[in-house]
Amino acid sequence: MNQTADRPATAPVFTPMAQRFRGFLPVVVDVETGGFDWNRHALLEIAAIPLDMDENGLLRPGQTSCAHVVPAEGTEIDPKSLEVTGIVLDHPFRLAKPEREALEHVFAPVRAALKKHGCQRAILVGHNAHFDLNFLNAAVARSGHKRNPFHPFSVFDTVTLAGVAYGQTVLARALQAAGFEWDASQAHSAVYDTEQTARLFCQIVNGFRSQEQGARNG
Repeated sequence: MNQTADRPATAPVFTPMAQRFRGFLPVVVDVETGGFDWNRHALLEIAAIPLDMDENGLLRPGQTSCAHVVPAEGTEIDPKSLEVTGIVLDHPFRLAKPEREALEHVFAPVRAALKKHGCQRAILVGHNAHFDLNFLNAAVARSGHKRNPFHPFSVFDTVTLAGVAYGQTVLARALQAAGFEWDASQAHSAVYDTEQTARLFCQIVNGFRSQEQGARNG
């Protein structure tokens, strides 16, 4: 009998998510807003994608969760922002949720992913990530939400990562440099921007891991 042929293949060895980023779970987030001032302008749309791992330890985007948001009382909206995002506040199919409800709709899958991977906290991944985090934190404070899974100030920013990896800091150009297509007609949708940022982040991190493993084996 050929024992070698009958022996099961060795499973690939990789670092689990809980140990990969100091116990943090990367979650890609994008927000659409009524302006640039998170203390004054409204949160209008939010999308989030907890990252997952495949059987080889490579990062991949998980499920997308998103919500349109009813502008919180006391917040402002710059009409120029609506021109950029294309958001129609009174559109009958917008189905916007109150701010606290919208946050919980997005946070619940993040908490489930934290439990799945044994991670302690989510860390926001974004393109110009502190912009998204500042609006997220402002909405949490306004709504009195007590179960925010995100680290309050640490982020992974794909502007920096793409600048190092591809010499590009604009999201569209970075994605194209990474070999992905970019549909300008869908840009400034929280879902589209989040999904594209997730693809970019996974590509960069997985490429770094492949180089690291190659150096160890070389």
